[in-house]
Amino acid sequence: MSVATLSVLSLLPIITVAVFLVILRWPASRAMPLSLATAVLLALFVWQVPVLQVLAASVNGVIVALTLLYIIFGAILLLNTLQESGALRTIRQGFTDITPDRRIQVIIIAWLFGSFIEGSAGFGTPAAVAVPLLVGLGFPGMAAVTAGMIIQSTPVSFGAAGTPILVGVNTGLSADPLIQEYAAQLGYDWSGFLAFIGLKVAILHAIAGTLVPLILVSAITRFFGKNRSLAEGLQVWKFALFAALAMTIPYLAAAYFLGPEFPTLLGSLTGLAVVVIAARRGIFVPTPEDAWEFDRKEHWSSDWTGSIQPKDVTHQSGSMGLRKAWSPYVLVATLLLATRLRTLPFGDWLQAWTIRWPNIFDTDVSASVQPLFLPGTIFIVVSLITWGLHQIPTASYKTSWMTSLRVTAAASVALVFTVPMVQVFINSDGGAAGYERMPIALADGIAVLVGSAWPIVAPFIGGIGAAVAGSNTVSNMMFSLFQFDMGQRIGVDPTWIVALQAVGGAAGNMICVHNVVAASAVVGLLGKEGAVIRLTVVPFIYYALLPGALGYLFVWYAQTGFLNAGSVLVACIGATAVYLITRYGRRPTSRTPGR
Repeated sequence: MSVATLSVLSLLPIITVAVFLVILRWPASRAMPLSLATAVLLALFVWQVPVLQVLAASVNGVIVALTLLYIIFGAILLLNTLQESGALRTIRQGFTDITPDRRIQVIIIAWLFGSFIEGSAGFGTPAAVAVPLLVGLGFPGMAAVTAGMIIQSTPVSFGAAGTPILVGVNTGLSADPLIQEYAAQLGYDWSGFLAFIGLKVAILHAIAGTLVPLILVSAITRFFGKNRSLAEGLQVWKFALFAALAMTIPYLAAAYFLGPEFPTLLGSLTGLAVVVIAARRGIFVPTPEDAWEFDRKEHWSSDWTGSIQPKDVTHQSGSMGLRKAWSPYVLVATLLLATRLRTLPFGDWLQAWTIRWPNIFDTDVSASVQPLFLPGTIFIVVSLITWGLHQIPTASYKTSWMTSLRVTAAASVALVFTVPMVQVFINSDGGAAGYERMPIALADGIAVLVGSAWPIVAPFIGGIGAAVAGSNTVSNMMFSLFQFDMGQRIGVDPTWIVALQAVGGAAGNMICVHNVVAASAVVGLLGKEGAVIRLTVVPFIYYALLPGALGYLFVWYAQTGFLNAGSVLVACIGATAVYLITRYGRRPTSRTPGR
């Protein structure tokens, strides 16, 4: 069978998702079983994968889905606990005291606080923390989920203390001993080589990430504002760019001086401190008269709200201090950080208890779960601590558990089909037909078509991998070696191509079905997953296209000079951003500090 035919066939499970979930707006609980069926039929009858291997991959998918549901449950439980204690009311008032402007709030919570959670835990945890917090502050559920998806870009490649690089790229490239020789020729040991690639990843992210907060606020005002106005988002461009640079500059410095473990952690922490102080002083912040707010709830579209609605509960004492209200989130962040940093022993202790199912049904597919290490365990532990710390009545706390269990059960229908589809898709090698597994077959077909333009396409391959697999780390595992080989095949620096893979893999989280399902479940928005993906696909295209254009410019500069397809694309994207800002962002929205 030809490479082109195999590539088209490999695309069918993804096309099924696009048609039924995104275009026809089916809920994931209906669309994903069709996608799973498509992947299974292809695996059995085209790739000729043994039935037991398909079953093993499906079982592994169910196990992974259960771990995701565990995380979802923990996140929902923590949200409900904070509601019942009255902490959420205090947090909401705290943000209002900084500024009532929703545009500023979403940048601080989603872009900066969400990035910190990503740097600590990774694996979609920001959506589990930041999304319900936004809903608790009065954001429409769909707006909160959209925000949570859009920011899963810049911070992701260095999420979970650098796991997508240190595990994903490392695992992918170390499969070929010749690459270690290549690294030695450049004068690097293996860890130095990974840090070298990581720095290139950080450069691309730092440039592309500059516009993410502006895209974020513009999406919120355009799709969820009373006036459906793009301009209302662009009017806070000064604050958005300031918040972007406050994160990306220390992010890049950390990649240069410290390596791949700390860019997101240090970048987000520095940015959070700088931006909150600036916002309190009114720097680049709209005046109270110009503050942007959502329309009244009775005017919201029914698609915007989920089954989980924030309750305006006051602490039984009548009030709660801001520090006490925030203490559960501070505790979550502290525990996530302490258990994820490799320099500390706590992560190893928690991972020591591992439930394994090796060689499921005598195949090469294995499953393992580390229950104590999962973020869901931390959420539950913090919830129990909060029960005592905030003196929540037992009856109210029981209500939190029952509500959380009901919402999690509703999310299970979609996830038990979504994740097995992913596992069948990934584990489709080794069949009697002798074909590469579906993701590689798909990439091979695209490579034949694009040739020397591969740097522009490379991030999209990484993005598709992450969108399907639900993980930048897994995407890097699948495609890093392929991307390195492609770089050598077209005669350019292969480390830049691997860096483009990692950046695209981060961007793919924006449109990942099971990430969207998980984030939607946390706020009770199940069945609307396709609507969310339609809102995030344009930011995804931007975040894959700009690094791809930069990559093309960098790798072909020596042969073509500055003027090439990459520089033209970069100039077009930059000119579009400048035009929109100058055209729609002219209205003054800042006040003099101290007034």
